[in-house]
Amino acid sequence: MARALFLFLFGLLSCAATAELTLDPIYADHMVLQQGKPLIVSGTTDRVDRDITVIFNGKRAKAFIHKNRWRAELPPMPASARGRDLTVQQGAESVKIKDVLLGEVWIAAGQSNMLFRVDETDNAKDIMANAENPLLRLRHSEPRPYMGDKPFPESELKLLEEGRMFQGQWAVCTPQSVPRMSAVGYLFASRLQKALGVPVGIIDAALGGSEMICWVPEKKLRQEYAQVLDSSWRDSPFITDWHRQCVVGNLGENHLANAHPFQPGYLFRTGVEPHLKMNVAGVIWYQGEADAEIPDAAQSRKLLTDLIDGWRDASASPREKLPFLMVQLPRINDNSKLRAFWPEFRELQASVAAEMQNVACICTIDLGTTNKNVHPPHKDEVADRLANRALADVYGKRIPARSPEFLKARLDEEVVHISFSHADGLHTADKQPVRGFELAGEDGQFSPATATIVKGRGIKLTADFVDEPVEVRYCWGTFAEPNLQNAAKLPLMPFRARLK
Repeated sequence: MARALFLFLFGLLSCAATAELTLDPIYADHMVLQQGKPLIVSGTTDRVDRDITVIFNGKRAKAFIHKNRWRAELPPMPASARGRDLTVQQGAESVKIKDVLLGEVWIAAGQSNMLFRVDETDNAKDIMANAENPLLRLRHSEPRPYMGDKPFPESELKLLEEGRMFQGQWAVCTPQSVPRMSAVGYLFASRLQKALGVPVGIIDAALGGSEMICWVPEKKLRQEYAQVLDSSWRDSPFITDWHRQCVVGNLGENHLANAHPFQPGYLFRTGVEPHLKMNVAGVIWYQGEADAEIPDAAQSRKLLTDLIDGWRDASASPREKLPFLMVQLPRINDNSKLRAFWPEFRELQASVAAEMQNVACICTIDLGTTNKNVHPPHKDEVADRLANRALADVYGKRIPARSPEFLKARLDEEVVHISFSHADGLHTADKQPVRGFELAGEDGQFSPATATIVKGRGIKLTADFVDEPVEVRYCWGTFAEPNLQNAAKLPLMPFRARLK
């Protein structure tokens, strides 16, 4: 009995000792560190008077300690598929993580279409059957709780108040580890790994129904959105009626006192900021369905711009303009009020990408669903387009990765001539006449236009019921059935424009 008590007390003392030096949760067995950039490693310590040393791949770095936080920076290293140990030492204490690779690390974030799991896709069995890949590492961040209007249990309220909204760990990619992973995130990373031939790590952090304001860093909120930092945040113009109902339903009468996933800044602080402490290659972002319920283009445009700027400012290398690849809202066959603003939201996504450095907008107007389902069950094409854009823009691969985009339109004797960028090989996918163009006169009444492809790069339009056209638009609606694409089989991006 005495021996058992001694062993028990010894175990408690050992746990207390090892708990004094910790790595941040993102640093764990089977992870990938970003190649070619300084390797940032961080954590906490209770012994601020003792030096901390980080050892990895034959290199050592002394940590800077501030209060109970520490941070070390190792020199950049090339990609390596060899799993190595990373050790942190402080006096007699040490913490070790195993099987660490060097390669490319990406963050996949957004709302439900990014959260949409591999095992929910319509080809899940095929995806999982081919998932064995030791050079691909997954960090699925499971959101707790899931959203709805029911009261949160006390256990989940405690998690939220402690900032433990997302829980997950690194895993080697296998048929067993991939099912709950973000389908878009996994498929994107898998394509990238095969194309680059180096280890790739993908970190997903997404939540269904989340608005952009939840993902904006607190520093940016203080600068630009101070009105959402007090207890009345749920009544701000950035929060939809459905989100307000959720907050009250989840938290009851204490809805102003407790943390909530829809609280401005909360999802960035708990789901993204921890990962930006180390260097990453870039971000893929699939979000907008919730914000498009608020018909305010100027507000949403500013939110998206501030979100991207805020993430870059919070990253380990803020001057490098972290690559940010976003999925443009697809089509949806739903004419309800909730979807009415989708054309304008697609437009602001494209305009933000056009004006910001290292930001891309991936057109999916030909994907989506032909019904009211906001969650297309097939994610391969979305992931392919994201991966190809990353390969072209971030890694310099010479592959066609951009959709045709509007350049200019002019009127010449009642015929409208339109030119595009990235339009080589313009053709219709089904060999039918071009669909989706409309013209309008000064009265603003749009009529379908007859479109003819010119020299495989441009379009000329005529409309029988528009004598003097002044405006043109393409696939301007919640639902479209486009067939125009370039040689790379990428669809023309929706647009509207005044004629010059």
